[in-house]
Amino acid sequence: MTSAQRGQLPVAGRADVRRAAAHLVRADARPFAVVLALNALAALASLAGPWLLGRIVDEVRAGAEVAVVDRMALAILLCSLAQLLLARWARYVGHRFGERTLARVRERFVDRALALPASVVERAGTGDLTTRGTADVTAVGTTLRDAGPELLVNAVQALFLSVAVFVLDPLLGAVGVLGLLPIWGALRWYLRRARAGYLAEGAANSEVAEVLAATVAGARTVEAFGLAGRRIAASRAALEVSRRTRLHTLYLRSVFFPVVEFSYVLPVAAVLLTGGVLHSHGTASVGTVVACAVYLQQLAGPLDEVLVRLEQLQAGGASFARVEGLARAPRAVPDGSPAPADDRIDVKGARYSYDRGGEVLRGVDLTVRPGERLAVVGPSGAGKTTLSRLLAGVDAPTAGTVTVGGVPVHGLGPERLRRQVVLVTQEHHVFLGTVRDNLLIAEPSATDDRLWSALAAVGAEEWVRDLPDGLGTELGGTHGHRADGSQAQRLALARVVLADPHTLILDEATALLDPTTARHTERALAAVLEGRTVIAIAHRLHTAHDADRVAVMEDGRLTELGTHDELVAAGGAYAALWHSWHGPR
Repeated sequence: MTSAQRGQLPVAGRADVRRAAAHLVRADARPFAVVLALNALAALASLAGPWLLGRIVDEVRAGAEVAVVDRMALAILLCSLAQLLLARWARYVGHRFGERTLARVRERFVDRALALPASVVERAGTGDLTTRGTADVTAVGTTLRDAGPELLVNAVQALFLSVAVFVLDPLLGAVGVLGLLPIWGALRWYLRRARAGYLAEGAANSEVAEVLAATVAGARTVEAFGLAGRRIAASRAALEVSRRTRLHTLYLRSVFFPVVEFSYVLPVAAVLLTGGVLHSHGTASVGTVVACAVYLQQLAGPLDEVLVRLEQLQAGGASFARVEGLARAPRAVPDGSPAPADDRIDVKGARYSYDRGGEVLRGVDLTVRPGERLAVVGPSGAGKTTLSRLLAGVDAPTAGTVTVGGVPVHGLGPERLRRQVVLVTQEHHVFLGTVRDNLLIAEPSATDDRLWSALAAVGAEEWVRDLPDGLGTELGGTHGHRADGSQAQRLALARVVLADPHTLILDEATALLDPTTARHTERALAAVLEGRTVIAIAHRLHTAHDADRVAVMEDGRLTELGTHDELVAAGGAYAALWHSWHGPR
């Protein structure tokens, strides 16, 4: 599946990137102005050397005394020293500006990433978001810290050197500029192709990261179903696309830079030839010609640096467009959404279709009463998980409504939604940090006593107390405790207890526990969440047996609804499932 097919996150346009860059400059305007001023002073100091060298040539030809030449040579030395100090100061201020700006970029990226709806992240894939948050942010940081300040320093120097040639002799200045035209042509050719090339390379890198992440995450499934060959083929295909995009950007550089390097010789040669003709006609002194030639020779250094930094700027600009692209992604609903009147959940005519897929839900009608324990059962592919995602507000129905207390669930803000409905699946994450940190995510103000109570409710108290530092034990990382799947699942369930939502949706939330422990944990959760609504996507039918009502899903439709005893007595699809799982009484 390609990035476009999977719904890769958007990329910011050129205008958006320019506005974002201008905003970053305005946020730290004074240091930026200081960088410009210091660069200008350093460039002015660099102009004195060639001009004084030309004066020395003319003075020597005129028979000047050695003392005069010595004073000019000393002036050249002092100007060079001033240029060195000013340039170093400018780079220092520029790098500090770049680091502060990079911090703002990182903070804004994290804020935007956390504000993305879960459905957007899932469709885009973790590889794309990870690549943007690592490689792309790093590229932006390099541009801000190194390429940006160096570009300013050398651009100002190149401008001043060009102006100096025109001031000494307008005709020689014009000749020198004409000698730079091949560079301008090569630059235009490169810039027309570079942004698209680097964006394609970034997208290909995201695809490689996504394929690898999916393969690693599903390693057991790959091994169980003998899918290694397919995953290897998918990885090779992604790597081949990445290789081609990287070779394309390499081709652009391999054409651009040789043309530029050759072109540096042209303006100096043109000025020397033209200057010789002018001197022979008595319209230009040898010193003027020498000064102009030295200026243009010096121009090669900053101009070369400018072009190199422009190349980095293209890569950094493409990365910045990908980082800023998060601003164009759909945002989570703000927390100013209306409060539900009660905890009643109503599903009316709900339909849902995944991108480029068939309809998964086909007109589901369901009412879940406050405090009810509802089990949803059915064969694989019946639409149970999709229904759970609609009930939790992760996705919005493509038709029909899903409301809680009369308010669309998908329209609730993140904080209100977290207090109203929580979806727990078998995919649990242990964050780097202590056990306490992992639990406080759900309720930052919780005391240690509450944390222990939550752990006890899900049967996790014993193994946490056996850890070296109890709640203070580090999890993950190089030296931290590595929680297995069962422990990670219990931590997630303990977070649910701390969050204390009005409605809890369990979709294989205890799949990694053995059947006996799973049943004990589910019953413990039901006791702790007494009075709360619990909707369980049941793959073990003992969950349905313990529920107040059972909803049976088949082919995207709700076909049966009632208590366990009613449905067994009805002899329908649920009765068949129950007898096949439990066996005849």
